[in-house]
Amino acid sequence: MFENVNFKLPPAGIVGIIGPNGAGKTTLFKTILGMEKPDSGEIKIGPTVRISYVDQSHKDIDPNKTVYEVLSGGADNLIFDGKSMNSRAYISRFNFSGNDQGKKCGVLSGGERNRLHLAMALKAEGNVLLLDEPTNDLDVNTLRALEEGLENFAGCGVIISHDRWFLDRVCTHILAFEGNSEVYWFEGGFSEYEENKKKRLGSLEPRRIRYKKLSV
Repeated sequence: MFENVNFKLPPAGIVGIIGPNGAGKTTLFKTILGMEKPDSGEIKIGPTVRISYVDQSHKDIDPNKTVYEVLSGGADNLIFDGKSMNSRAYISRFNFSGNDQGKKCGVLSGGERNRLHLAMALKAEGNVLLLDEPTNDLDVNTLRALEEGLENFAGCGVIISHDRWFLDRVCTHILAFEGNSEVYWFEGGFSEYEENKKKRLGSLEPRRIRYKKLSV
């Protein structure tokens, strides 16, 4: 799906991963997480790295528990950013009101599940966040809260997204799947990457490779 990919995640950087559907963006996440094995090369993960992953399926959410139960574990207070915080106050930051906190997770909408999973990931206090299409179905308030959270995040965030406006506001680096198994690493935001790409490639749109001959 991709070849000759070589990059290091920058400390405290926010990396946007862009490219057409099916190019291998989510596969890259799965490779980092050890869910897929690379055909060649290696991925090195430092001993102090703690990964928090938000995927599109949200399979880690127990449908039989309430929003409050999933996030609080039944405790009145939780530790967030090294400080004690009231559990209901933390949950409300993700636009879950008092009544919404009592909802069973099995009846949540797609946007609500996305908000809940983001709250779970940030609560886990990993120092590397892997976010797969985190802005899908988010309301404006939660989107702004996510942007503020990423701006204040002390670790490294890696975000797969087609939302160029969101990427432009938060990203410090871009990893672009440009088609034909080519992946380009760029230091700078999305708009700067777009200018760089036009200088390098003109106005060509990224294309998936249809097939590739196998070498024996």
